[in-house]
Amino acid sequence: MKVSERVAQLRTARTPFVHATVVRAQHPTSARPGDEAILLSDGTIEGFVGGQCAQNSVRKAALGVLQTNESVLLRVLPDGDVHFPEAPGSCVVVNPCLSGGALEIFLAPELPVPLIGICGATPIADALADICGVLGYEVQRDDDGAVAGSPPTAVVIATHGGPEAETIMAALEAGIGYIGLVGSKVRGRAILDQLELDEAERSRVHTPVGLPIGAKTPSEIAISILAEVIREIRMESLATDCQSLHTSDVEACHGHR
Repeated sequence: MKVSERVAQLRTARTPFVHATVVRAQHPTSARPGDEAILLSDGTIEGFVGGQCAQNSVRKAALGVLQTNESVLLRVLPDGDVHFPEAPGSCVVVNPCLSGGALEIFLAPELPVPLIGICGATPIADALADICGVLGYEVQRDDDGAVAGSPPTAVVIATHGGPEAETIMAALEAGIGYIGLVGSKVRGRAILDQLELDEAERSRVHTPVGLPIGAKTPSEIAISILAEVIREIRMESLATDCQSLHTSDVEACHGHR
């Protein structure tokens, strides 16, 4: 399989990976400029960006790139050849191979964008889907059968009734880190009280949902909700990729309309 085909496959599966490309190779390295590889979070390398000596350095650097979500130019230089100092966006490591040679490999992380599960066919749910599109987020809607795929980053329940408690429990059991319930403070508390959640589970359920910005219209409420989701992602390290969850298949909203 070509690297480009594998990249498309991993993007569709929402699997984090690093795309490595050789941009400079100095004899006698076995890699050549333009060689490519895919590196997965378990250390797997698919493709070729150098021999065994270089692979260990590339693998270690790629795992760091996945953690920071920042591209890096990795310079693999012979022992003693340190005329390229480390600088922002670059990293220098020693090539332990006796044959020597130098490589420069560009490591670009590919992390899935946030995936927002939206339960309900209400004006707020529609506004959420529209604003997610502006943000570049992916959306799962319960009313089109799309919720059987990857577990979402966050689930927002905007059904204004129905089996909300069951939907909350399904999302909790799926390991989803942010669950928002659209409703009043009184109704939200009543629903959570009947579920008898422990402290950790309760902390993942947000009701009333959204930041307190005085929102009134469906679009304003949707903005307040997504602002809270963004805060959880950027400041509270809410995971955006399904690989970080313990469940590989969840239907958090399926059938709950």
